[in-house]
Amino acid sequence: MEEKTKRGFEVVFFETVNGRQPVREFILELTKQDKKELGADIRSVQMGFPMGLPLVRKIAAGLWEIRSILKDGICRVFFTTSGNNIILLHAFSKKSKKTPLNELSIANERLKDFKKMQR
Repeated sequence: MEEKTKRGFEVVFFETVNGRQPVREFILELTKQDKKELGADIRSVQMGFPMGLPLVRKIAAGLWEIRSILKDGICRVFFTTSGNNIILLHAFSKKSKKTPLNELSIANERLKDFKKMQR
């Protein structure tokens, strides 16, 4: 356990069956400044998880969100953990106060897919 605290988690991008990495694609579309900000938030989670609000919120069993405030708006990145890995499942720009159900649904589907691949 002490080793994980020193090194942190490895960050892994979830990959769909057709080889896409949706969170990587999302990040690549951000401005340079927003990439830097989101990257710093992901790094904080990588080095400090488990952690809570304001940066991380548990959504459901095995599903958390990174809550980033970027120059161009609010962003959420859903993730799960497996061993010493943080798997980034889904990311989106948030436009309303509540998380849209379709975004949560995508994250849950990818979590199920990830669990199937682990068997």
